[in-house]
Amino acid sequence: MKISHMQLLIDSLTNPKKLGAYRILSIGKVMQFAFLLITLLTAFSFGQFVNTGADAVFSYADIEQYVADIQWIVYPIAVVFLFVMSTAIYFMKVSLYALAGQFLVKPMKRRGEYRQVWRTAVFASTWATLLSMFGSLLPISSTVLTLISIFITMAFIIFALTKYPLEKK
Repeated sequence: MKISHMQLLIDSLTNPKKLGAYRILSIGKVMQFAFLLITLLTAFSFGQFVNTGADAVFSYADIEQYVADIQWIVYPIAVVFLFVMSTAIYFMKVSLYALAGQFLVKPMKRRGEYRQVWRTAVFASTWATLLSMFGSLLPISSTVLTLISIFITMAFIIFALTKYPLEKK
């Protein structure tokens, strides 16, 4: 199946029905999409870091001069740190969503392995990723945003699971 990343992004945001079909995409395409989201999240987080400034992280008067001297190295370290942490958190969240989805496969009388539900969870978590990126710009508490993200992601997973093949009798 030949599909562009832009089409995957659009479908992940607007068409949960197709997420059930995307369970058969190659893991390479799914990972590319996941890292595209992680890169966007990292770039946005780094932009926030730059706007607040490294000085806000190191606000002690004793080390302000030291920070000014080594500030050129803070930014590359911040990018790497943000990318690694974003990747770890993203994959943990997707794995937990997939686990929750896997518990729903049998009661829904559908056939699906964890790896297929995991792929579906990657696409279903697109809204959650965007909400986590732009959540700091909204006047909503992080707890409410997290609950909204969980609800949307699980709704997309459940809807996608309805498109999985029926269990054989």
